[in-house]
Amino acid sequence: METIVENISNAFLQTSWLERFSVLCGIIQVLLSKNNKVSNYFFGIMGIVSGMYVLFGAKLYAEIALNMYYLIMSIYGWWYWTHNMEARQQPISSCSAKDWQVVASISLLGFGLLYLILEHVTDSDVPAWDAWVSATAWAGMWLLAKRKLENWILLNISNLFAIPLLIHKELYLFAALTTFLFIVAIFGYFNWRKLMVTTK
Repeated sequence: METIVENISNAFLQTSWLERFSVLCGIIQVLLSKNNKVSNYFFGIMGIVSGMYVLFGAKLYAEIALNMYYLIMSIYGWWYWTHNMEARQQPISSCSAKDWQVVASISLLGFGLLYLILEHVTDSDVPAWDAWVSATAWAGMWLLAKRKLENWILLNISNLFAIPLLIHKELYLFAALTTFLFIVAIFGYFNWRKLMVTTK
């Protein structure tokens, strides 16, 4: 444990100001999401854009493609939260059977597509692991845009697999961030459930 903490500290000192800015925006974004604030998307978009620039410098082109999806979903979520009358009248709700069908489709089809790309087009040594983390995060982002309570569950399924993956890749700063996001998502779920009950 002491070694992991020391590695996280060293990793933070070695990161660029842009990478730190991206991580900071990610932290602010999830805290605002927990409190059902539409401004979460502003910080999410800034974090994604700055993060893509960092990833480009590291030549992680597949990760850039995944972040493009997050960017599109963030823009859509911002629009949906601010311009959709139904979303304003009932900001938080639970998933319907149709929503779960979409979640299953995004997760399974996304996993299959990403796995094939990572396995046959890239030099990834963890294609299934990486594909699962991304596919479940995609589904969680879609639910977040729809203000569905269960977005926190999907995002934490992704986080649960992402933490050991990031440690495996020795990306300790991002592993620490993901651990923080995992904890916040637990509180986010219960906070959203409380908000959903009080607005009924």
